[in-house]
Amino acid sequence: MQEECLICKAPLEYLERGELMECAICHSKEQSKTRCVNGHYVCNDCHTKGLDVIINTCLASNSKNPIEILEAMMSLPFCHMHGPEHHVMVGAALLTAYKNSGGNIDLPAALAEMMDRGREVPGGICGFWGACGAGISTGIFMSIISNSTPLAQKPFSLSNKMTSRSLNKIGEVGGPRCCKRDSYLAILAAIDFVKENFNIEMAKPKVVCKHSAKNNQCIGSRCPFAVVNNKN
Repeated sequence: MQEECLICKAPLEYLERGELMECAICHSKEQSKTRCVNGHYVCNDCHTKGLDVIINTCLASNSKNPIEILEAMMSLPFCHMHGPEHHVMVGAALLTAYKNSGGNIDLPAALAEMMDRGREVPGGICGFWGACGAGISTGIFMSIISNSTPLAQKPFSLSNKMTSRSLNKIGEVGGPRCCKRDSYLAILAAIDFVKENFNIEMAKPKVVCKHSAKNNQCIGSRCPFAVVNNKN
């Protein structure tokens, strides 16, 4: 079993009501429902420190496989087992694979926009808001490639349908949360959605999870990406 607090490695706990907490790293204060059992809190900004390497990783990739691109980012030191960094990485991986598969976007500008929007999606919302950040990230991805705004017609529809498709896949599996599992589910949903609506075909691999040993809440054989469910 793996410890979860970035400060003392103790397990995390989730509160029923938010409290004003001080970040143990930068000492900023903000409302949160998450801390470790020893009282340590790490803010979203500190939890995602180093996130800027995402852009360089994506720009250096020529892969049409968003899962492969995601795994490359997951292997970097900034990425934890769980955390709001996934809210950026999902969309960034999709933008990169979409561009490499023939999508007509300005990738550097799109990735910068993904960073700005994804960073606004806080950690823990999968359980508290009923909308997993990985699923929201696919909606952000869709809004960027379709140039959606609150006043748009078809792009507005596509963006919300994309988020709905991803969240439905995540909800079908159920909890507890796993940022890796939910990221895979969201990306696979997005691959199909893009093919259906843009006629752009990104690579869609068979996913086998390599992260279960690091997840205290792994659901084991109930996970569609568990090794036991993906044996030849």
